Amino acid sequence: MHVGEPERDLRRGPRGGGEYVRSSPHFFRPVKRAFAAGLLLLALLALVVPAPLLAPADPAAPPNPAKSAWFLLWTQEVVSHGNGFAWGIVALSLWFLLMPWLGRHRPERAVWFGEGNRASSWLALGACAVIVALTVVAMVFRGENWSLVWPF
Repeated sequence: MHVGEPERDLRRGPRGGGEYVRSSPHFFRPVKRAFAAGLLLLALLALVVPAPLLAPADPAAPPNPAKSAWFLLWTQEVVSHGNGFAWGIVALSLWFLLMPWLGRHRPERAVWFGEGNRASSWLALGACAVIVALTVVAMVFRGENWSLVWPF
């Protein structure tokens, strides 16, 4: 809103008369533009940053350590401490699936650290920080036989 503009109820539409904004052009145009911009950025990065390809797989001489894809490295790091920790990953996945229904207060729109969902927001940020940290540890600080090494 601008200075001097009268307040209006955003739930009642842009003109305040009870009509709703159709989601088709007004919502999907920015989504399509963001998708196109992201795809263009990804294509430009693919041209600039070369993808490191390893030698063809040899079952007689597997790499040590055998690491999974980067987006699964955190799960490999968790399971390396014991197979029972995989249940924590299952619980975290279920928690993220049920998160929209866990808050006491359900506002009209999603907000971070809103009234009634501060705990869920902190838990989600903490879980993401732990996942990123475990991914970095597994990617950079793991050496032969999955031992911790200093990479520098």
